[in-house]
Amino acid sequence: MDGVSFSVAAGETFAIVGESGCGKTTLARMLLRLIEPDSGELHFEDADLLKLSGEPLRVKRRQMQMIFQDPFASLNPRMRVGAIVAEPLEIHEPGLSASERRDRVAAMLKRVGLNEDATKRYPHEFSGGQRQRVGIARALILRPKLVVADEPVSALDVSVGAQVLLLLQELQKEFGLTYIFISHSLPVVAQIASRVAVMKRGRFVETGDVDLVLKRPVEEYTKELLAAVPEIPR
Repeated sequence: MDGVSFSVAAGETFAIVGESGCGKTTLARMLLRLIEPDSGELHFEDADLLKLSGEPLRVKRRQMQMIFQDPFASLNPRMRVGAIVAEPLEIHEPGLSASERRDRVAAMLKRVGLNEDATKRYPHEFSGGQRQRVGIARALILRPKLVVADEPVSALDVSVGAQVLLLLQELQKEFGLTYIFISHSLPVVAQIASRVAVMKRGRFVETGDVDLVLKRPVEEYTKELLAAVPEIPR
């Protein structure tokens, strides 16, 4: 990262777009302190996350969750789906009874389109799109305020990815979520984001409202990305 600075309003979807290797995932992980930055500030609501540790950091962390790119690698293959989705509750809400956890897990799985029987099955028994729904359920089980979605549909078929994007939009409205959405796909960004930052080699080269940036780009790199999007001939 080199001088990356931005802010995101509550309830907004802020997209970060760029080619593979430009630093998008590094930034996503840094925002949740999965990678520690060398310097800078990272503010979430009223706190500088880089100055927090112990219990204060744990309290903030439960309000920030991540949806990962690979819906298979991000799920423990030895755990049943019910245990995977319940794990954040065991960590952050240890006072819940086993039956309360089961009810919360079943309700969240149902909300993302999976039936209660899913709790007894393992990740390999699901399709890619269903596994990503499990990942979404795990991310939302604590009712976070911020969700960092790192290429959540890039490993899915186009039609399945479109269904997952629609689900994310519905959940955002329902739970009042704020999204930081990482993607290399400009069409996906155009569908889901309100503002976008274009990243190149660890820096933001252009930032603004998604319609403005994608329709009237200023930077040459943004124009190159747009030119690379395939068009279906009429």
